[in-house]
Amino acid sequence: MFWIRLRSSVILVIAALLLLFAGGWVLGAGLFALSLTAYLELMRAAGRARTAAGTEKKETRAEGNPEMPPLLAKGSVGILEGIGLAGTVLYYAVLLTEEEPIYLLGVLGLVFLGMMAAYVLTFPAHQAGQVMTAFFSFFYGPVLFSFLWLTRELPGGIYMVWLIFISSWICDTCAYLSGMAFGRHKLTPVLSPKKSVEGAVGGVLGSALVGALFGHLLLNGIFEGQEMALICAVLCAAGAVISQIGDLAASGIKRDHGIKDYGRLIPGHGGVMDRFDSVLFTAPIIYYLAILLISFE
Repeated sequence: MFWIRLRSSVILVIAALLLLFAGGWVLGAGLFALSLTAYLELMRAAGRARTAAGTEKKETRAEGNPEMPPLLAKGSVGILEGIGLAGTVLYYAVLLTEEEPIYLLGVLGLVFLGMMAAYVLTFPAHQAGQVMTAFFSFFYGPVLFSFLWLTRELPGGIYMVWLIFISSWICDTCAYLSGMAFGRHKLTPVLSPKKSVEGAVGGVLGSALVGALFGHLLLNGIFEGQEMALICAVLCAAGAVISQIGDLAASGIKRDHGIKDYGRLIPGHGGVMDRFDSVLFTAPIIYYLAILLISFE
């Protein structure tokens, strides 16, 4: 298993290098493919939970409406899933062709209204919880992935975008190593018993250190007159904290739905959501903190 994970990791790093250095439409197309996969993985996870729960529990019907289907009915979110897929296509079309973020907010509104319209017009075929799941999956995967593209489009973005991976993947490695060496106190005993407070701290410190070195070596010459080592250390430390929340959140969702992995696309790692769970949380944090802390003039 170790060698399978290592081989997959090498392939992922090479693919990330190619996509991030290329940028533009090449990166956009790659993120679009990842977004569709992530959305379907999340929806399938919810579907598997519905099926499992449906075999163990009696069907519940709303009071006063005997025709109400069970909340966990198999296959009952097909139209919602379709709206989410169409919304992902529209979102990335707008992302790659329009510079004004107001249009992206418009797509979010359209997807939400479309799902609510389906809920109303097909009532009681769907329930509110299913609409929430579908919109959550759309935001969690496709929307959060788009912040990789937005960060890459910033001035110096060909370098800035790597802060996202320093905050997530470097944090994972440093947290694992420091946890193995010094871990004594459980971070989340129920959700993830193997993670420790010491590991979490080590992940943040490791990310901050690597970020500071990255900023000093590569970004000082691009953003002259700014303390990029300090700024990148702050960005990566904040991103590392959030990345661990993202990792634990994805684990919690899997626990809630009774699954081990979101998919099997990446041998040794699972699905897209298994590999990019921390990246999805880190990307918007790095993007907005970079805008706040760095002068791009």
